[in-house]
Amino acid sequence: MPRAVREQQMLDAAVRIFGQRGYRAASMDDIAELAGVSKPLVYLYLNSKEELFGACIRREAAALVDAVRDGVSAAGGDSADRQLWAGLRAFFGHTAERPDGWAVLHGQARTQGEPFAAEVAAMRAEVVAFVTSLVVAAAREAHGDPSLPEREVAGLAQALVGAAESMADWANADASVSAKEAAATLMNFAWVGLGGMLEGRGWVSA
Repeated sequence: MPRAVREQQMLDAAVRIFGQRGYRAASMDDIAELAGVSKPLVYLYLNSKEELFGACIRREAAALVDAVRDGVSAAGGDSADRQLWAGLRAFFGHTAERPDGWAVLHGQARTQGEPFAAEVAAMRAEVVAFVTSLVVAAAREAHGDPSLPEREVAGLAQALVGAAESMADWANADASVSAKEAAATLMNFAWVGLGGMLEGRGWVSA
């Protein structure tokens, strides 16, 4: 079997074990057994538990970012709200299809210190930047101002990504919640609020 294929099998097994048992409770013996290989072979390919975990993070992060970008790209030249909807559908669809991968990214990597947390932070920054570009485009169009500064809406993108992360945890914990339902819930919550802000109807404290 080609090395690349064998390595992906090991990563598949590792993501499942790390996602379901947690980084500290996961053992290389269990990962090797699930992958159908010997433990020495896992070490030969990936050197250590730490390097294996890092490889899992990088693979799952890249897959998530690619899924969101592909979802938005499929919306083509649609309006900003349709592109955002496509991105949310892609995000929740991906996290539902790969719950162990999401658990590794959002539940495990962040709590294990450096360099794992940094890997996830880099992935999140990429997603936030991408969402920011969508919100900026919508805001500039709504205001008829192509020079509207990005910083005016950057916080909205951060809030939207944070909400999506929390909702992915909720949806994955409740089998009755579909990816489409989760996306629609967040879209309704976010876009109604965004719509008001884009039209200059922001909340004002007393």
